[in-house]
Amino acid sequence: MELKYLQTFHTIVQEGGFTKAAEKLNYTLSTITWQMNQLEQELNVRLFEKIGRKMVLTKAGQQMIPYVEDVLESLDKLSCFDGGLESFQGELHIGIAETQLCYRIPAILREYNKHVPGARLFLRSMNCYEIRDALIDGSLDLGLFYEETGGIGSNLTTYPVGAFRLSLVMSPGLAPGFSSFLTEGQIPVPFVINETNCIFRQIFETWLKENDIRLNQVTELWSIPTIKNLVMNGYGFSFLPTFTVQEELNSGSLVEFPICTRPAEIHAVCAHHSNKWISPAMKLFIELVTEQK
Repeated sequence: MELKYLQTFHTIVQEGGFTKAAEKLNYTLSTITWQMNQLEQELNVRLFEKIGRKMVLTKAGQQMIPYVEDVLESLDKLSCFDGGLESFQGELHIGIAETQLCYRIPAILREYNKHVPGARLFLRSMNCYEIRDALIDGSLDLGLFYEETGGIGSNLTTYPVGAFRLSLVMSPGLAPGFSSFLTEGQIPVPFVINETNCIFRQIFETWLKENDIRLNQVTELWSIPTIKNLVMNGYGFSFLPTFTVQEELNSGSLVEFPICTRPAEIHAVCAHHSNKWISPAMKLFIELVTEQK
């Protein structure tokens, strides 16, 4: 039996279909289909069936998933058999919150690459809820996100990364009149922020609701640098982790407006599924992330 057939099967399950698996593996769709036909012939069982226009797992295919995962995990262990990280050639799939990926992870990746130059890292900028769910369903090896997401439970093992202040920021020109916006009960300038499931957006909107303050307009963007650029140019204000705007606060291109006596904080964690085997490469990444100051 070809191991690559098992890897393809696992990728189909992870990606949710033949087409996405083909894109992920850089195969043609016909290659994916042929490999699965070969695997079915060798096992003498149907793994997929066509329902409508989609190929879905049969009951046998669903039952096969944990066995395939055991085989692939054993391959990961074999790749580390000699104990040398320098010779590690495996893959590491990591989901990371955008703020961490943009501003804190680059230095960690440089250090990581010194020790594990042969590792194939697959990094994804993801919403914290998506990271949590992907860790639980096994489609990610590691995740770096904010524990305020909740719903972690016993399925995940977490390692504290740090507590990070949140700052309400705006351009210097907007700041003088901002206090009156808060006392009047409605903020007429745009709130520029990530999508609805953004953790720090949810924290700020909860604060607004508790203080009976309404937003007149919200501009949603996925890019933190773009959000900062709009805010620096006086378009509106934002509520972001302080480390993402520290340089602009230091230079005076942004100013911080206090909204409460005790600054709000979010808490980053590095996590993996509780049943996941921790390879030396994973262990090193966890250590680098949790030790960074």
